[in-house]
Amino acid sequence: MRSNLLRISFLFLLFAPLSWATGKDQADTHEFQLSNGLKLIVREDHRAPTVAHMVWYRAGSMDEINGRTGVAHVLEHMMFKGTDKVKAGEFSRLVAAVGGRENAFTSRDYTAYFQQVEKSKLDEVIKLEADRMSNLNFDDAEFLKEIQVVMEERRLRTEDNPNSLLNESLMATAYMSSPYRHPVVGWMNDLQNMTASDARDWYRNWYKPNNATVVITGDVDAMKVLALVEKYYGAVPVQELPVRKPQVEPPQKGVKQVQVKAPADSAQLAMAWKAPRLEPGKLDNPEPYALELLTAVLDGYDNARLNRTLVKQEKIVNDVGVSYDMVSRGPELFLISATMTKGKTVSQAQASIRKALDEIKQKGILESELKRIKVRILSEQIYKRDSIFGQAMEIGSTEMAGFSWKDIDYMLEKMQTITPEQVQAVAKKYLVDEGLTIAVLDPQARKTVGKEGK
Repeated sequence: MRSNLLRISFLFLLFAPLSWATGKDQADTHEFQLSNGLKLIVREDHRAPTVAHMVWYRAGSMDEINGRTGVAHVLEHMMFKGTDKVKAGEFSRLVAAVGGRENAFTSRDYTAYFQQVEKSKLDEVIKLEADRMSNLNFDDAEFLKEIQVVMEERRLRTEDNPNSLLNESLMATAYMSSPYRHPVVGWMNDLQNMTASDARDWYRNWYKPNNATVVITGDVDAMKVLALVEKYYGAVPVQELPVRKPQVEPPQKGVKQVQVKAPADSAQLAMAWKAPRLEPGKLDNPEPYALELLTAVLDGYDNARLNRTLVKQEKIVNDVGVSYDMVSRGPELFLISATMTKGKTVSQAQASIRKALDEIKQKGILESELKRIKVRILSEQIYKRDSIFGQAMEIGSTEMAGFSWKDIDYMLEKMQTITPEQVQAVAKKYLVDEGLTIAVLDPQARKTVGKEGK
């Protein structure tokens, strides 16, 4: 079982309605609510005899408490350790036996599990997934083995990875109260002190039908799928969920800085500004859409502004990237990161980034530039949406952020109305020092193993 600490890029799901523009529409998608609170969304797509089945729990690392960070991800691992009917390790084998593939992933906002199978095998994977929604049963010995796997995962992906270390320190510095300050994989000390009871408590608290959304896409009939879901998931009783604390992030009042010393080949720079996200019920707010387009202006294609200036012309950095997710449950950052070229400094890169941003703030962007970006992004989505699994991903991730899959069309339409002046305005308003966190990786020499003398 491979676990991905996945963060879904909104640019992937934002332009999902293109599939409807190429022969699909919202009439192909059906939504149901079971009496136990479980939401079911079915999208019919009959182009191939396959089906994707996903269950999404609205419980991720942002729902954890201090001292138990990483438990959402640990429980994801334990979900493969058996029920009263299915022995440890058997889940994956049974899916493979019917020719399917399966996996799971944990993010800050949710945990999700999926299988993709030939359509006649859908009954079998629904039965398996519904069983472990209510009947997970692992012993302490299995937990003790698996927690070692998770700790090793943290060592390999974070502690031995300078880029991950920098990002982890950036998040912990940028946020004061938001649980987004904690890594999804958890702090090592919390993992070392975690018990099987911690994982069982997380399961009992959050893995309930009234905290889950099942998404099924592919060559199916919606009413027949509803009958299957009612048969298996409908038997799981509704239960009261824990009260979620808001943990609102207080306003930032000046530049924050952090330096990380770690073995690496090159220095790295990360600049992150506090930025608003799109909120359910407030889809007309133009600022998140403008920020999304600003990421593309800076880093949306090979000759975008930052790559053209810092990489090709000035040759200050080897690479530069920009990210921002306007759809999430928690507070967001507008992030620019870069890796220095040999002989160049972080100060030089920061000065060039600031210069590029100031140019947008002062002169704005051209209408033709923005139009070209919109067309480019839209054309890319046609290919990305040509996937049964991709459709399930976009629906589930949108729902987990508190939106409806029905909102995606409107989001696309709203994006198309954003003007160059609105992009310029968000750059002026949010890319300012009052909300900036700067993280710098100071590369240290890698240790080498010397040869023993004869």
